[in-house]
This record gives sequence, C-alpha cells and structure tokens, in this order.
Amino acid sequence: MKYGELIIDKKEYDLLIRIISGSHNSGDKVFKESVAKLSAELKSAKIVSKNIPEDIIRFNSIVTIWTSFNVEKQYQIVTPEKSNILQNKISILSPMGLALFGYAQDDEIVWQFPSGLSTIKIVKVSQIESKVEI
Repeated sequence: MKYGELIIDKKEYDLLIRIISGSHNSGDKVFKESVAKLSAELKSAKIVSKNIPEDIIRFNSIVTIWTSFNVEKQYQIVTPEKSNILQNKISILSPMGLALFGYAQDDEIVWQFPSGLSTIKIVKVSQIESKVEI
C-alpha cells in the first residue's frame, strides 16, 4: 500500500458510511463480504479534511486498473444514483467500487468479486474538477 493506509476525505467518509448504511443489497453475499472488508480497513484509515494526495481514489475519481485476467479497464467511481456501466461509471456500492475506494495509484489489492478472488493493480488515478455533493 503506497501510503501505508487508506486515505479518505472526512466528508466523503461520512457520505460513504451513509450510503452503505442506507443500501438495500444486504442480502447479497459478495456485497456483504465487500462491505465487511472495507469496514475493517476503514478502522485504520487516515481520515483527513485537506491535503489529500491527487492519486487517492475518491468519489468521481477516474481509475485505470489492471486485473489478474490481463485486462486493463477504466472506471469512474460514483454515488449509486449516478452509476451507468455503459459510461464506465460504477457505483461505490459495487464490489469494484468498494474495493478501490481510498487506495492510491500503484497499489495492488486482492478482493472477492462475484467471479471469485481477484488481484487488482491500480495503474492510474485522475481527479475531475467537480467533487461529489455532500
């Protein structure tokens, strides 16, 4: 892990907790496992109000990943109501969104997905001008 811990903006952390708490996917096994793993990681995360490195994955970040299936993909991490897979906008509540949030460019993570356990390498992180409304 590039920074030794997840780094998350305080307002985005609060929003993430609200979104997870209000989600209706609680019956899905992979969702439950993803939320449990992220929740455990959040306990040791660094929650900050300013000076967040530009290569940290946040709401609206555009992330290029490489998967263990030798596939490179690009996604934007968004709130659930803005998700649109045809535009490569994935919900923070998707297994991939939960897996990536708070990590940084060059990090490598192992996460449980519907297709099984997979290793994800974060190749590039870009921030767009507009931030999530909190």
